[in-house]
Amino acid sequence: MAEYPNSFEPLAPGSERIETSRYTLCMGDGLDWNTVQRQRFGEHEVDEVLAEVRALLRERGRPSTQWEVGSAATPPGLVEMLLARGLEYDRDPYAVALVLRTPPAPPPEGLSVRPVETVAEYIEAVTVQNLAFGMPPEQAASHVANPEARFSDPNRVLHAVWLDGRIVAAGRSALTDHGLLLYGGATHPDARGRGAYRTLIAARWALAVERGTPALLTQGGSMSRPILERLGFEPVGHVHMLVDRFDA
Repeated sequence: MAEYPNSFEPLAPGSERIETSRYTLCMGDGLDWNTVQRQRFGEHEVDEVLAEVRALLRERGRPSTQWEVGSAATPPGLVEMLLARGLEYDRDPYAVALVLRTPPAPPPEGLSVRPVETVAEYIEAVTVQNLAFGMPPEQAASHVANPEARFSDPNRVLHAVWLDGRIVAAGRSALTDHGLLLYGGATHPDARGRGAYRTLIAARWALAVERGTPALLTQGGSMSRPILERLGFEPVGHVHMLVDRFDA
């Protein structure tokens, strides 16, 4: 689950998931939100699978996809095979699958944290995430599109951290029977170093315990992995991130 969270989370509004014996294709509610996970096929099938995935995406008007190739993906050497076929490394090309199974350190004082309670708070929190991750304008706009449906999704929670009356950090969680899957934890650039990220982790751990599923699972990229490991997350695998822009 930590390596391939999108393959296991409850489907979000506007999302689709195609599961086959060879891979799982996950598609979100934006045309650029696509990822191929859980690869299990032979070396002689690489071109066939690549063509099949592209055809499925073209049918839906989707011009590109990410490939997340995890520790146990087959065939061995799949990353190199895909690169040789024109795929490229993603902007953050490597992540570690991480799991927290013990309570994190308590958060610092002076910060307030809770799930967002209105559509306006939802938009403000997502805007902070977009800024923190440096999202291109078109992609950032897609993240705040249709906010009412995203805000009302019962299978997801968006926590926000307030400092001096404004949202300075935010992070999503997908609720599962095995723990919370964490996404998008980010802090506004001018509020970093104040403990907002630790506050997000503590709040989501508290929710996981309250639900009787005391575990947090996530992927740690270059920005988040160091702080996550300091907070007690343990590595359980890794993922290489590639992008296939076949109709760009």
